[in-house]
Formats: sequence, C-alpha cells, structure tokens
Amino acid sequence: MPSLSLPNSKSLLLFFFWLLTAAKVYAHNSGTISGTVSDAAGRQALRGAAVRLLETGSTALTNELGHYRFSNLPAGTYHLSLSHMGYQAVQITVVLAEDQTTSVRTFLLATQIELGEVAVSSERPQEQQLITALDIRLRPITNSQEILRLVPGLFIGQHAGGGKAEQLFLRGFDLDHGTDIRLSVDGMPVNMVSHAHGQGYADLHFVIPELVQGVDFGKGPYNPEQGNLATAGWVNFRTRTALDSSFAKLELGQYDTYRAVAGVDVLGAKGRAQEQSAYVAAEYSFSNGYFYNPQNFNRLNLVGKYHGHLTPASRLTLTGSTFYSKWNHSGQIPDRAVAQGLIGWFGSVDPSEGGETSRHNLNAELVTMTPAGNVLRNQVFCSRYGFELYSNFTFFLNDSLNGDQIRQKERRHLFGYNGSYSHAHQLGSLPLTSTLGLQYRQDITDDTELSHTLDRRQTLEQRQLGDINELNAGVYLDEQLQLSSRLNLTTGVRFDVFRDQYRNLLLTPRRRQQATASIVSPKLNLYYTASPALQLYLKSGKGFHSNDTRVVVPQNGRDILPAAYGTDLGIVVKPAPRLLVQAAAWYLWLAQEFVYVGDEGVVEPSGKSRRQGLDLSARYQLGRFLYLDADFTAAKPRAIGAEAGEAYLPLAPTFTSAGGLSVQGWHRFSGSLRYRYLANRPANEYNSIVARGYFVTDAQVNYTHARYQLGLSVQNLLNTRWKETQFATESRLRGEALPIEEIHFTPGTPFFTRLSGTVFFR
Repeated sequence: MPSLSLPNSKSLLLFFFWLLTAAKVYAHNSGTISGTVSDAAGRQALRGAAVRLLETGSTALTNELGHYRFSNLPAGTYHLSLSHMGYQAVQITVVLAEDQTTSVRTFLLATQIELGEVAVSSERPQEQQLITALDIRLRPITNSQEILRLVPGLFIGQHAGGGKAEQLFLRGFDLDHGTDIRLSVDGMPVNMVSHAHGQGYADLHFVIPELVQGVDFGKGPYNPEQGNLATAGWVNFRTRTALDSSFAKLELGQYDTYRAVAGVDVLGAKGRAQEQSAYVAAEYSFSNGYFYNPQNFNRLNLVGKYHGHLTPASRLTLTGSTFYSKWNHSGQIPDRAVAQGLIGWFGSVDPSEGGETSRHNLNAELVTMTPAGNVLRNQVFCSRYGFELYSNFTFFLNDSLNGDQIRQKERRHLFGYNGSYSHAHQLGSLPLTSTLGLQYRQDITDDTELSHTLDRRQTLEQRQLGDINELNAGVYLDEQLQLSSRLNLTTGVRFDVFRDQYRNLLLTPRRRQQATASIVSPKLNLYYTASPALQLYLKSGKGFHSNDTRVVVPQNGRDILPAAYGTDLGIVVKPAPRLLVQAAAWYLWLAQEFVYVGDEGVVEPSGKSRRQGLDLSARYQLGRFLYLDADFTAAKPRAIGAEAGEAYLPLAPTFTSAGGLSVQGWHRFSGSLRYRYLANRPANEYNSIVARGYFVTDAQVNYTHARYQLGLSVQNLLNTRWKETQFATESRLRGEALPIEEIHFTPGTPFFTRLSGTVFFR
C-alpha cells in the first residue's frame, strides 16, 4: 500500500508565505478610483471630460453620467488632472487604500476657451468633437439654421419662406431635405421617411436655439449607432438639461420681424442641490419677410424638460414639446421672368403658395450605471406630426388654364425605442468597451396626399392618396479596443430590417401592399495618436438610405435599401499651441441615387454614383479674446455608367468654404464676422445649365452683463444679390407657347438687421 508523504514544516511555511505574498500583490493591484465630473454652476454631469492619472499616464473620458473609473491600482497616493473644453482644468489628490474603491466628485468652473489646452486623446477618439464644441461657444446662435451651419462643410438653403425644412448640402451631396443625412435631437429622429415632400424630410424648426447645449456630428457611414440615411453623415442636437437662470428675450428686425423667447427655471437652486432640474420655455416668431408678397410667417414653440437622478447611479430625462408654423411663400422664380421685368427680384409667379406644419413630441430617457461601471440606456419617444404644403414648380406647363399648383399633405404618428448596454472589460490585457444596441421605429401616416389645386382653395385632381406603415428595427454591436496607449481600433456591425406597407386609397379595392428587406452594415475604424498634438485615422464602413414606401411597394420591394460604401483617411494636428487643424481625404460609392420629382410627389431611383473629395478645417486663437476659423471642402461627384459629358450630379456642391473671426469675453463684448462661399455647380447632368455660386457675409455683436444681454445681428452685411437655392426646371409662364428649361431660384436674404435684448433672472 503506497504511503502518503506530507510536506514538512519548512515547506508549509514557504507555501503559506507564497499565498500571503500573492494575496498582498493581488490586494495591492485591486484598488479602484471612481469619480464623477460636473458643472459647478448647474451641478449637471459633464460628458467627455478628460481625466488623466498622472502616475501611470492613463486617460479616461467621462460617460453620459459624468463618470470615469481607473481599476487594478495598488494602494498609494494619486494625482488626477481633469479638464473639459470651456472649463478651468484642475488637479486633485486621491489616497487609495488597499483593496478599496475611492469615490470622488469634482466640479469644474466655466472659463474662457484656450486652444492651447486642447489635446488630442487616444481614449475614445471617435467621440471627440473638438471643433464643434469650440464653434458653439464662439459663434452666437440665433436660429436652428445657424446651428446646422456649425457642422464643417454643411450648407443650407431656404426656398419656402422660412416655414419649410431647409435644403441641405454636404460632401458633394444635394441632400434635398435630408435624404442622405440623419438628423436627431436628444436621440429622437427628426427625418421623416416616406414623407409627402421627399424622403428623409427633416424639419428642425421645433428646436429653440437658446436651448441647444451641444452638437454631435459625424461624416460618412462609420458609426454603427447611426442607421438609415446616415450616408453623407449625421447630426445630433443635445438640448440643455438645465437653465443657468430664467430669461426673457425680445428680437426686433426689419421687414416686420419679431421674436420673443422665454425660459423659466422651475426648480432653481433647491432643485440643483438635490441634483434635479426642470424648465419650461416658449418661442414665438413673426415676419412678413423681404418678398413683395407678405410672408405672414408665424411660428410657436413650447417645451418642458425635467432632469434628475432617481438614484446616484441613474438619471431620468423627460421632454415634451409642441410646435406650430404657418406661412406664405413666393417659391422658385425663373430667370427669364426677372430678366423680362415680369416680376421683381423678390417677386413671385404664384403668390398663393404657402403651408403649415406642426409637431408634438414626448421623449423619455433613463440612463443607469451598474456597480461595475457599465452603462444601460433606455429611450422611448413618440411624435404626432402634421404637414400641408402648396407649391408651384412649373407654373402653367401642364395646365395652361388653372396652373400647376400642388398640395402635399400628411398626418403622421411616429414612435420608437433606442436602447444600448456598454460594458468596459479586458481582452487579455487590452481595455475593451463593448456596446450592444437595439433600435426600433415605426411611422404610420394617414391620407398622405398629392393633389392638383387652385389658389390653395380648390382641389382639381387627387393624384396620390394613401396610408403608409413603415417599420425599421435594427441591432448593432460596437467594439472599442485600446491596442496600446496610442492605437485605438473600433469595429462594429449593424443589422436592419424594414417592412413597408402602403394602401392606395384611390384604388378599389383598397388592399394593402407590402414589401420587406434587410441589410448588414459593417464598420472598421483605426486611430493612431502619435502625441497630444497629432492623430491619424482611417475610417471605413457601409451604410444605406431607404427608399420611399410608395416607390418600393409597387415594384415588389426592389431597391428598398441601396447601400453606400465609404472610407476616410484623415489627420488631426496641432502644429502650434494655439492652432488646431483637421484634414481628410474621403470616398463614397452609392448603389443608387434618389431624385425627388416634386410635381409627382415621389422619389425616383436613379443610377449608381461616386463622390471623392477633401475636407480641411482650421481653428486658430490669435489672442486671448480673438479666434479665427475656416472650413474648406472640395468634392468631385459623378454618376457611374453615364455617357461622357452626362455624368454630372445636379446641384451637388463641388467647393465650399465658411469661416470668420470671433471675439469672446472682451470687456463684456462678444461677436463674430463670418463668411460663407458656395462655388458654381452643375444644375443638370450635362452641365449645360449652371447654378451660380455666392459669397455672403454676416456679423453679430453682443454686450453681456450679469443681468442682461444686448445684441445686434446683420445678415448679408455687404447687401449682396444672391440666389440661395437654384433648380434647373422646365416651366411655362402664362401666355408662353413653349416650355423653357432654365434656372429657377429663390433669392437670398438682403441686408437684414435685427436687435435683441435678453434679461436674466437669477
């Protein structure tokens, strides 16, 4: 029988000594520093604050709850450096005991922006929007259109008197009203799919500009969280969770222009002490405009928002808003009518054009952080939307007696859900953040209509009338892997399913037609941060834009989800302490172009296309109070497979530039002098008709006191005569024997001054 040998006493002592040592080593490396960063005035969490652990050189960016975390630290004394754009940087000391979690909370004070303090970080580089943060602070925000112009390279044009959504241009795209750009407000979608006036129609006028806290954006189809329509890019507005103080603002301008805005901080200091805030705000605008036909423009916005912590680790945000607008407009006018003296520069051919629209929103978001530092986000939203627009693009081309005026109308219910779970963990020894997301959206419209009308009063013919039910469900996975202190890899994949249903109310029997489709969209992005002054990146990904339900259902679902493939090669560099430059060479291939045909009320699929170009943005701080910025974009958009000389993409911009000088905090004065330039571009596929470019300048000056602010803004400072939107359209005027195709345009704003006064109630 074998004998068992027992360890001698010396061996036992060595074994227990090893266990004790191992336990101590484990304990020395199991401590955690956990913290939150908040705004000192409003006591609201600051997302994107940079936190550096000086002893190890490790960095972290705060999440949506303002939280950061450093784990596996030995006991000892640590020093943290905390900074955020527009706030005073601070250093704090943290004493960490063995096998303990030390929690700290830091409040940052708002201060003057210093470009010298901006550093390029390797931690979640895809979330850094340095240029946007600078622009929002340095440029006065007066309306939602100006907010969109903050995105480098994004141009807008209004061609319906201010009530209709703007025409958008970005990266060689004429985006129409949102066909290839995804817009959202606090995560709630703005774009309307299968809209009566065009696919992706995005009306941002329900946003009160004074309530915008920040803007996130991205160019290209590289973010797995952004799904349908995010081919040229995406933009998300973040509205304020709290007001610094209650305020009332009044604006007076030329052309019978009036605007009043007020916001009331409901909970005040008592609420902030309990980490809660609530406010209500209202906006009313009226203008007759600079057109000969009075615009009689009216807009009303009401919004209420609550933000609070249900527990120290959970945050609830509730937002409700309502919006209504009604207006007359002068439409697009043909060059020949002005040249022949039939109408003036600000005249109209059909003075009965106009419309009205409304939108009522509810948005609820609950963000929870688990004890391990993971983030669970749940959001539900719903909107009730109405739209009615009267337009006349071709005048008397089709009906020489009554004219070609059309009515586009719809009533819509939109509801959906956005959810995600982010988990920070390790892949071997490498930090990895995994995010799994689920999105759902459903649009249900009643009586989506296109009719031939007369003087906005008489319906001559119903050309389209039907009900739309469009569902989009998507799931995505986003992986952010820190390969080294300098190299970051983000990869992701997205899967979307669409179900389109349409019931044509002009047919008997009224049966519902249906089509379904799905698409997989992979993404791969690589960032190399050579130093706090230099970063290189390579982005690649697949995206898509959906087609109009009224188009895809009759053709049995063909081409519901045309794909887009893009890549960016870029650099972010600080060649000097106060100079920040970002440049990118990019390419985008699109499986199918969409062309909106206004008088038929549909989006017609066109052929394949490709776009390639260069983006350049620069920000330079000339002195303590003076800042310079400039953005340049060059693009070569072309149709694929077209005959030689017929491959131009109508109205696609080929070169744009915008920039200016800004003053901040100089003896209570702030302001800006800005320009924007859009070069000549083809108006048709042959380039035989050219949309002429423009160069326009604007200025604004503010004087700010603790209790009030005075402002003066001037649009089109040099009183340039320019065409804000242009189309190559075939039309016929009354009495003309034959139709003519030429530029039809909406004149841009003339010299236009506006005074404003704001009173703060603290």
